[in-house]
Formats: sequence, structure tokens, C-alpha cells
Amino acid sequence: IDLPGAAEFGSLANVAVIGTVLAFALIASAESLFSAAAIDRMHDGPRTDYDKELVAQGVGNTICGALGALPMTAVIVRSAANVQAGATTALSRVAHGLWLLLFAALLPAAIGIIPLASLAGILVHAGCKLVPVKEFGPLWREHRGEAVLLAVTTLAIVVTNLFEGVVLGLLLAVVKSAWETSHVQLSTHSLTGGRVVVTLTGNATFLRLPRILEQLEKLPQDQPIELDLT
Repeated sequence: IDLPGAAEFGSLANVAVIGTVLAFALIASAESLFSAAAIDRMHDGPRTDYDKELVAQGVGNTICGALGALPMTAVIVRSAANVQAGATTALSRVAHGLWLLLFAALLPAAIGIIPLASLAGILVHAGCKLVPVKEFGPLWREHRGEAVLLAVTTLAIVVTNLFEGVVLGLLLAVVKSAWETSHVQLSTHSLTGGRVVVTLTGNATFLRLPRILEQLEKLPQDQPIELDLT
């Protein structure tokens, strides 16, 4: 344990250090919340209390900082492994920490001889099991935009990390939603008796109002017009 001294605590008055601390806090908090939200969808048990989760993480990271240890955050792969192994309570996380503590304290030499490639393979395998491969086909046939978002987000997480990949996915989802919200289409059908049916599909926002009015003004003025908004 490398306890910080007076010089380290004095550096907290530095603006750059404060910025780094806030960045770590935001990234760790976001990753924990993303992981908790994903895990909640994998089981039917009690839902995560996000306030309690963040308070516990904040207290833990404060203690880690005081002891000179690395900050901690939730990890989706470890949590998913617990769920897939049949864990139903928070005791699984406590047991996981105790096992790590016991191995690090009693068997450090044994941990040192484990090949990193083996650990990486286990992580990759556990991460791949989180990707809903079987659902991609139906999703592509019914909602191709959502399928593209899923593929891009998955690839971004693999190439970068969980936080940056999810942020990219969220940004793309916002762009997609904005496009769908502002997209509207007018179609006309002539019926017997001289009636004209105008069907409006999409979301008629104020951004598309000029286009809607322009197309409505092109309709014949001497025929009854029926506007279908269903």
C-alpha cells in the first residue's frame, strides 16, 4: 500500500488534477451504469439501485485513492459471468472479491504463471456471449437501422472500450431518432367519385411543415380531399 502524502493531497488544488479526477469519476460512473443496465436485462431478479451503486462506488474509490490503489468500476464481462453461472444476489460480487483477495494474498506466484493470452481468451469468450447473434437476423429483416446500430456499437466496443463504444452507439441512436422524427412522406390516391386521399406517414414536426404545406398546395382545388393521418 502506497499511502499518499501531504504533497499528493496538496495537488488537489491543481485545476488539471481536479479535471482528471472528474473525468475518472464520470467515466467510471457511466461504465458502471451501462453495465448495470445491461445486466438487468439478462435476468428477472431484483433491479439495480443506481443511486446505491454510485454511492458505493464513490466510497470505494475514495478509499482506494486514500490507500494509493487504482480506481474501481463495474465490469460487464464479470457481471455477465456471474449471471450466466446462476448468481441471483449481490453475494456473488462479494464472493468474487474475496476469491481475488485470497488468490492475491496466498497464491501470488500461481497467478503470475497464468498466461495473459489465456485470460484474454476467457474475456473474449465471455464478451462474445453477450452479443445477441441469433437475434441479429430477425432484427435485420424488421429494423435494419437498429441492426446497423447494434453492429457498429459492438464493433466500437471491441476496438475501443465499453464507455467509448456505448457513447458512439448513443450518438448514432440520437442521429437516427432525429432523422426518423423529422422524416415525413405524403402520398396521394385518387378514388372513384373524384375524391383524393392524402396519406401522411412519419412524424410531422415543425421542421417538415413547409414541405407538407408545399405538397398540400399542389393538390387539385376542385376535388374533395380526405386527409389520412392514421
